Amino acid sequence: MSAEFGRRSGGQGRISQWLRGRRPKEDSGDGGREALLLAAAAAGLPLAPAAHPAGYRCSCDRVGCPTPARHPVSFAWQTQSTTDRAQVERWVRHQPQANFITATGMVHDVLDVPVEAGREALERLLAAGIEVGPVAESDDGRMLFFTLTRGTPEDEDEWWPCELDCHPETMDEHPGLRWHCRGSYVLVPPARLPGDLSVHWVRGPEHPLPDPLSLLEILTDASARYAEDADHASAAWPLRG
Repeated sequence: MSAEFGRRSGGQGRISQWLRGRRPKEDSGDGGREALLLAAAAAGLPLAPAAHPAGYRCSCDRVGCPTPARHPVSFAWQTQSTTDRAQVERWVRHQPQANFITATGMVHDVLDVPVEAGREALERLLAAGIEVGPVAESDDGRMLFFTLTRGTPEDEDEWWPCELDCHPETMDEHPGLRWHCRGSYVLVPPARLPGDLSVHWVRGPEHPLPDPLSLLEILTDASARYAEDADHASAAWPLRG
């Protein structure tokens, strides 16, 4: 996080302490896990079962899985995804170790940024009184901001595949930012990753989904600041002949 921002904000430490105190408890056993998943479904986030860690590997059969414990277990995950309480309860009961993904572009999108940038942006958004929806953090260095979806526009060329960090024409304007929309998914907390890592809520699904454009400017600015700091740190590393 930028030291410059910390000097400007003054209340950064207090807000950080508040955020840590507000982190939902997710280690309360299977009952607590199921309750959190049902809360996400009740908030309108469509869920589908995903792979889970098997030691340091993925539970799927793929050798050298590139996204261990992060992908759906079914190729039909888009049509399988649901908010139906009874179906989610059945999945949790019959697949007790499974993670769950939520399909984006139906009800919600997700703005996905480096965790350092996300923490700075979240503090700035809250300090400015801007409505922020659910926010999740992954221990491997990403922060996920859940927003309303921008919908399906009449002009199909207006949107882009979310496998890219951003639209090619605006890549320099949004460094490190991924906009998960149609055809994408993210892990929904609580989720486990290999190496005893996790994905957990910072702000739970009880918070209403905001318009993504209300968050985009500050998220983009924080991501650019983070990218600049990273570049400077890399350039400052001593070079040896």
